Amino acid sequence: MLVHSRGAKWAVWAVFLVLFLPLFALPLLVVLGASFATNWSSVLPSGFTTGHYSAATRGEALQALTTSLVTAAAASLLALVAGTWAALAAAGLNKRYRRVLDALFVLPVAVPSVVVGLAILVAFSQPPFLLNGTRQIVILAHTVLVTAFAYQSVSAALARLDPAYEQAAASLGARPAYVLWRVRLPLLLPSLTAAAGLCFALSMGELSATMMLYPPDWTPLPVLIYAATDRGALFSGSALAVVLMAATLLALFAVSRIRTRASYR
Repeated sequence: MLVHSRGAKWAVWAVFLVLFLPLFALPLLVVLGASFATNWSSVLPSGFTTGHYSAATRGEALQALTTSLVTAAAASLLALVAGTWAALAAAGLNKRYRRVLDALFVLPVAVPSVVVGLAILVAFSQPPFLLNGTRQIVILAHTVLVTAFAYQSVSAALARLDPAYEQAAASLGARPAYVLWRVRLPLLLPSLTAAAGLCFALSMGELSATMMLYPPDWTPLPVLIYAATDRGALFSGSALAVVLMAATLLALFAVSRIRTRASYR
């Protein structure tokens, strides 16, 4: 922390708590409380039941959670491959072409995600790329939306990479492909795992574009949460939201462990 005096540190912590609790922690705690509640009492939920979680972990809800996990995993993997490949290619370009490539990858996150969903719906509703009504179009939309974050993360890591390792390997006669697989990518592994975790978390919570594209047999959990709250089932929707948060945090924790091990290799 850049503040050294005791009084200033207490002031910084007080400001942090004043801003953090009402803006971030309190809404999540209310959702957690509502997931166990049976009714609203004044401004807070009251009563206690675990029945909402029984419904949130079986049947349609369990299938929706599986759909979200599979979609997020597939989209994260595709985004990581595409983003890493593009970042490696951009590293060898001059600044003018690199800026063009940066703009192309940032464009999907610079516009509302519903616009991206509409664009994908229009683009892939006619032969020869007829994906409308399939699960592949949902995975494609999530991939388009999160690839920018993988690209930016890997590009930033490449900029910080010490070229001495690659130069040493090349001076010993290693071919470019060997340098890429045995030197460059292992050094990028912590950044790659961080990018994968970020893409996974963003895909798990994506709703706007998904609402325009998902088929009835491929309903992600955020869509189910929206449907539950839209018909007034706030308590069951809160339980679904807690399940979504827990699944995302567990996946991010696993990715964080992998990243930590990669950092100490």
